[in-house]
Amino acid sequence: MSGPHAHSGQLKRSLKNRHIQLIALGGAVGTGLFLGSAGALKLAGPSMILGYAICGLIAFMIMRQLGEMIVEEPVAGSFSHFAHKYWGGFAGFLSGWNCWMLYTLVGMSELTAVGKYAHYWWPEIPIWVSAAVFFVLINALNLINVKVFGEAEFWFAIIKVLAVIGMIAMGSYLLVSGNGGPQASVSNLWQHGGFFPHGWGGLAMSMAVIMLSFGGLEMLGFTAAEAEQPRSVIPKAINQVIYRILIFYIGVLVVLLSLMPWDSLLISLNATGDTYSGSPFVRVWSMLDSTTAAHILNFVVLTAALSVYNSGTYCNSRILLGLAEQGDAPQSLVKIDKRGVPVRSILATAAVTLIAVVMNYVIPQHALELLLSLVVATLVINWTMISLAHGKFRQHMNETRQTPLFKALWYPYGNYVCLAFMVFIVAVMLMDPVNRMAVYAIPVWIALVWICHSIKHRRSAAQNLYGEA
Repeated sequence: MSGPHAHSGQLKRSLKNRHIQLIALGGAVGTGLFLGSAGALKLAGPSMILGYAICGLIAFMIMRQLGEMIVEEPVAGSFSHFAHKYWGGFAGFLSGWNCWMLYTLVGMSELTAVGKYAHYWWPEIPIWVSAAVFFVLINALNLINVKVFGEAEFWFAIIKVLAVIGMIAMGSYLLVSGNGGPQASVSNLWQHGGFFPHGWGGLAMSMAVIMLSFGGLEMLGFTAAEAEQPRSVIPKAINQVIYRILIFYIGVLVVLLSLMPWDSLLISLNATGDTYSGSPFVRVWSMLDSTTAAHILNFVVLTAALSVYNSGTYCNSRILLGLAEQGDAPQSLVKIDKRGVPVRSILATAAVTLIAVVMNYVIPQHALELLLSLVVATLVINWTMISLAHGKFRQHMNETRQTPLFKALWYPYGNYVCLAFMVFIVAVMLMDPVNRMAVYAIPVWIALVWICHSIKHRRSAAQNLYGEA
């Protein structure tokens, strides 16, 4: 990289097509599905399947909007770069720092989930201890080089893919053969209170929890600067998102809720007084007396959480790098070592993520629920900024009579739909006592970012004035 911010190394285009494809999948299948689905089940019952389909469509539309921009300009910093360039300084500043906060919170949530999964095998080990061990492991992987990261994420995601496919295949076999027991039947989807046991209101309330499952798809945008052929690889990865949603979300949930009545599964999950005490996927196989399958799945969901944390660690370091190059973060973070690793950005993010270990030591019963609500709040801001930045970007393209190589869906109406959905999610969160606090934190967070931007702007103006004098 060249320019006003010189540093000793540069990002390497070392990520191949298979890495990009699996990084996109790595961000899509993690704790939001394997553990967060417990919260959606509690609120909506079987209708959560419809909720995943709706949120999946919105996520795909957001991804196409992001994809249109990064195919035209495959740079580090992703949509923060576009908000900064086509919208304004504060928009870029807010977009970048909010995205960094989002993935930091996601990382903290994933570490907490890892601790809960490890607790399944070793209940005597506190959650914070397991979180601390994997915190060190993942950051060590990211500090080596991007190729090691790509390989690690590739194999993490491969495990998830094979496990989900295996779960669907095995579950389907049990349903068709009758070996799943007398309670295993597709009719479980509409019996036990119906498909909408808590009405449309229950489905609506579950949407904020379900949205969490798709927070991570946009990680793909941060691979653009290190993809070998971004203009061909990125569109392929984005277009395959819709198939992943159908297979890895809808398919596996249909099988899961057919194997066991949803209300029985919920009672089992709530037995400890914590809906998020374990993964519904692991619990179903335990209830089917398939101990081996339960242990295998617990390994899979643990790997899935590590995969998302691994992806988030990678993305956050690139976010800070992009912010520093724009002048929106300390210039010391611009430095990249000779291996192409932004070491300082990785360590800066790790220092904040370490708070998750402390939270799980102080409030182990409430840490995950609190972190998940904050993730959804920052995700709302994130997706809103992507959609608005894309609108500004397309206006520029139209004014300069340029045609995007990879177009978003249904512009500008697709943008309006996505923005209306974000308003809906905020309204839903306000109706829930836990999520309500996260909504109240949104204006506080934006105000804090605005203050920081104002201080940075004044310092820059003063430096320029001093320089001219």
